[in-house]
Amino acid sequence: MRYSSTLVLGAMLAAGVVFARPQPAVDEQPDVGAEVEVSRTAAQQFGGALKEALQQAIKTGGPANGVAICHDQAGKIAADLGAKLDMIVGRTSLKIRNPGNAPDNWELAVLKQFEARKAQGEPAGKLEFFAVIEDDQGQKTFRYMKAIPTASLCLACHGDKLDPEVDAKLKTLYPNDTARGFKEGDLRGAFTIAKPLP
Repeated sequence: MRYSSTLVLGAMLAAGVVFARPQPAVDEQPDVGAEVEVSRTAAQQFGGALKEALQQAIKTGGPANGVAICHDQAGKIAADLGAKLDMIVGRTSLKIRNPGNAPDNWELAVLKQFEARKAQGEPAGKLEFFAVIEDDQGQKTFRYMKAIPTASLCLACHGDKLDPEVDAKLKTLYPNDTARGFKEGDLRGAFTIAKPLP
């Protein structure tokens, strides 16, 4: 999805203004309380399902097996959850592994905002942002992002010292991988959710 307008988000981010939630536009924004709650739950469910699949894969075949499972199952987990909730569910990051997870312009701005907020002392696990944006055709979409902090489990595949077997598997499955060099507590990326509004 690509959007030309993010209400006031783009201008405020460009000006260096950091805030937890979007400011109201000139016209009233719709009430999106229900969408926020569903999105928080979706992010939690997606993260939980992915973590469970990775832990099981690592337990049975080591970290390299976790890379393969993430490659093969993460997209399906997101798609199935999105279909169930009638939302688009995914992950993105400033340092991507899967090119299909590259951030769009809105997501990129929010990820940079998250980094700025973390630098000012906010815990990565508490960072979230949502807004209602409008595309060129006037379609309004609710968008939500929830930061993913780097946990110890992530370091086997996303840290700066990788096992040679993991490194080889990553080079095979993700030849343009940039999602390395993270330390525990770093901002790994974010869950991203979108839902068109009536």
